[in-house]
Amino acid sequence: MKTYRKELWFNIPTRRAFINITPEIEACLRESGIREGLLLCNSMHITSSVFINDDEPGLHQDYDDWLEHLAPHAPISQYRHNRTGEDNGDAHLKRQVMGREVVVAVTNGRLDFGPWEQIFYGEFDGARRKRVLVKIIGE
Repeated sequence: MKTYRKELWFNIPTRRAFINITPEIEACLRESGIREGLLLCNSMHITSSVFINDDEPGLHQDYDDWLEHLAPHAPISQYRHNRTGEDNGDAHLKRQVMGREVVVAVTNGRLDFGPWEQIFYGEFDGARRKRVLVKIIGE
């Protein structure tokens, strides 16, 4: 069995964003040479997320609106976490809802997606460097 590991780094200038990282993940898969196996992709930061869904701008705005409704950024005093001097209590909650990682089957050298599926990086506390781990195992 072969293994492959790579870190992708992101520095999103805005506080929140959804970035389609499918092309970068597909490049990792090609680089790995693995044709059959599993791909894990996960955020290495507790205020960002990796998830699978449709690459449709209206849906992304719906996510942003919904998450802001569930865990609004302001007032920052509403979060006990922010008593530590942070201002990102909401980002931790948003990450919990959107998830840490995805696992995708690799079949015949390709990501084995359903219709419309793409991999996204979700940023909830931007303006600093964060990384995403890509780990692929297989043959």
